[in-house]
Amino acid sequence: MNSFELKYGCNPNQKPSSIYMKDGSELPINILSGRPGYINFLDAFNSWQLVREIKSILGVPAATSFKHVSPTSASIGLPMSAELKKASFVDDIEGIDESPLAIAYARARGTDRMSSFGDWIALSDVCDVTTALLIKREVSDGVIAPGYEPEALEILKTKKKGNYNIVEIDPDYVPAEIETKDVFGITFQQGRNNFRIDEELLSNVVTANKEFPDAAKRDLIIALITLKYTQSNSVCYAYDGQAIGVGAGQQSRIHCTRLAGQKADNWLLRQHEKVLNLPFLPNVGRPDRDNAIDVYLGDDYEDAIGDGNWQRLFSVQPEPLTREEKKAYLASISGISVASDAFFPFDDNIERAHRSGVSYIAQPGGSVRDDVVTECCNKYGIVMAHTGMRLFHH
Repeated sequence: MNSFELKYGCNPNQKPSSIYMKDGSELPINILSGRPGYINFLDAFNSWQLVREIKSILGVPAATSFKHVSPTSASIGLPMSAELKKASFVDDIEGIDESPLAIAYARARGTDRMSSFGDWIALSDVCDVTTALLIKREVSDGVIAPGYEPEALEILKTKKKGNYNIVEIDPDYVPAEIETKDVFGITFQQGRNNFRIDEELLSNVVTANKEFPDAAKRDLIIALITLKYTQSNSVCYAYDGQAIGVGAGQQSRIHCTRLAGQKADNWLLRQHEKVLNLPFLPNVGRPDRDNAIDVYLGDDYEDAIGDGNWQRLFSVQPEPLTREEKKAYLASISGISVASDAFFPFDDNIERAHRSGVSYIAQPGGSVRDDVVTECCNKYGIVMAHTGMRLFHH
C-alpha cells in the first residue's frame, strides 16, 4: 500500500484527502482496524517518533497520549505507587506491575485525563494484553505500535463496534533526511530534526548548584523529547519518569510555564488524600470523575460539592480542599524538573516553576537576560543547564 484515501482532511469540507509516499514506495504502516483520519495520522506519526526516541535513549518502554498534534503526557514504564495507581484509575488492573508498557500508558493517560479524553496512543513496544485491556476501557481514537500480541489485537478490535483505529508501524522505517510541506500552495523544505537528546545535552550547568541526580537527568530527557514533538511555544514539567504538565502552543513563554505548571499542580493534587478518598457514587464513570476532580481542584469547586450539586456525584458531601491546604501540599513538593523549547526571557518563569516544586531546569539559554534568570535559580538553589538547542515544532 503506497497510498491511503482519507474520508476528509482537517475538516469535512477539505476533500480530497489522502496519505501517500511521494517516491511511490510502500507506506510503512498496516491499518489493522478502523479508518484513521487526517488528524489521526498527524497524531500517530508525531507520537510514534516521540516514544521511539524515548525508548532508544532510556531503554525503557514508553507511551504517550496525544491530542491535536501535541502530547498531553509521555512516560516510561517505572513502577507506580499505590497512590498514583488510584489517582490514575488503574488500581484495579490485574497484572499491571508485570507490564512496563501498560504502566507507561497508565502514567501517560493518568497525567491530564481531561485533555486525554479521546486521545491517540503511541506505544514503543509490541502491545500486550494488559495494555490492551487498559486501552479498551478508555475513550480513545486509536493506537499506533510496532506490533500487537494476537490476543491484544482481538481485545482492541472490540472497541467502537469493531471500528477502533489500530495502526501497526514498521519499527525499522527511517524517513528521508529532507522533509517538505505545502502552505497556501507554497512548498516548504527543511532538514528533519534528527537532533539527539541525551545526558550530554545537560552538561553545561550555569547555576551555582551543579548537582544533577540521575533521576533528574532522566526526567529532563523525557521533558525535552516531549517538547521536540509539542506545538510551540511549549514548556514541560516532568517527575518520576513522566511528563506531568505540558503547556503547548502558547504565544507567550510565561503562559506556557503557567499552563504546564497548573497541569503539574493538578497531577500532584490528585494524589492528595482528600482527592483519593472522594466518595464517588458507584455509577459515576471515569470521564465524569475526571471532570468532577478537575472542578473540585479549581476555584469553582462549589459546582461539584456545593448544596444541590454533590448529590449527583457523591454518597456524602465532600469537604473542600482549601486554597491553604493546596498551597501547603504543593510547598512540600520538590525534585520536579522543567524544560523549555526556547530560552526563558524573564525570571517570572523561574518564580512560577519554583511554586510547583521545580528543582531542575533545562533550557537553551541565549537570552539577553540569562544572568537575571540564572540569579533567580540561584536564589532558590535550582540547578539549571543551558542546552544551546531550540526545539520548536510546527
